[in-house]
Amino acid sequence: MTDHSSRCIAKPVLALVGPTAIGKTALSLELCSRFNCEIVSVDSMQVYRFMDIGTAKATPAERARVPHHLIDIVDPDEAYHAARFVEDCVAAVASIHGRGATPLLTGGTGLYLTAFKTGLFDAPAASPVIREELHRIAGEEGCIALHERLRRLDPEAAIRIHPNHSSRIIRALEVYLSTGKTISEHLRRQAARTDHPEFKRFLTIGLTCERNLLYERINERTHLLFDMGLEHEVRNLLERGYAPDLQSMQSIGYRHMVKYLMGDWSHDRCVELLARDTRRYAKRQLTWFNRDASIQWFDSHASDLVVDCIATFLNHSR
Repeated sequence: MTDHSSRCIAKPVLALVGPTAIGKTALSLELCSRFNCEIVSVDSMQVYRFMDIGTAKATPAERARVPHHLIDIVDPDEAYHAARFVEDCVAAVASIHGRGATPLLTGGTGLYLTAFKTGLFDAPAASPVIREELHRIAGEEGCIALHERLRRLDPEAAIRIHPNHSSRIIRALEVYLSTGKTISEHLRRQAARTDHPEFKRFLTIGLTCERNLLYERINERTHLLFDMGLEHEVRNLLERGYAPDLQSMQSIGYRHMVKYLMGDWSHDRCVELLARDTRRYAKRQLTWFNRDASIQWFDSHASDLVVDCIATFLNHSR
């Protein structure tokens, strides 16, 4: 797929990234109040309606303070992917620039941000034969078996893709079986050949902190999800007819709560595994973002330094 993003980067664009629970939401709201920004969500789960608590969406009060884009735009049983995100993000950025504001892309889905910044590689068309065989293997041997196969063929992709994310695993294997090259290699080549001087006006800020502190925050957030009503939210989704095997329902928090509601796990086991898997997800997020040399990293408590960095960038972009 070609890179459509260049047509809307004549003006500055900001991005705020980092692992889950690092504090992106609070800082993004502060930055918007200082720099006349509107927020564009870079989150593969916040696009879904009815999924608010488990995806840690900004509250209605927060969204009333600052315009938010690409939140609640599809139903949980609709397909959403990086290519569609790029098109939606391009439109959002253009509309924000048109109002004289600065887009602030924020979230933890590294693939989406990379796709917007560098474009998507020209992937091979889906092969019905290969895809049918991979689905057969998944059905007979389970998704874990496919993930193990991916780990042998493309260790980089296996780190990025959760073992339960069957559609992404199948797509990564399909690319390899169709082209003889891993999806990770395709992505590296795309990044290497993408010459985009227009992104000199693109600043990406990354938030980080000590690993132990991050894990403490994740553990606290896990308990908070239950207090906020994650169980009720997932019950409501099931009552609406959204099947547990949907891609959206297989995400962190939702698949865990389904296990609890179905009686497969106790409450304590659900909390334990949700916290563990969220920590693992945060580690994968950091692995992805650390490959982007353009990101300027700051401690999550150094908001004053972030403000100074952005002010300097915007002054130079005028």
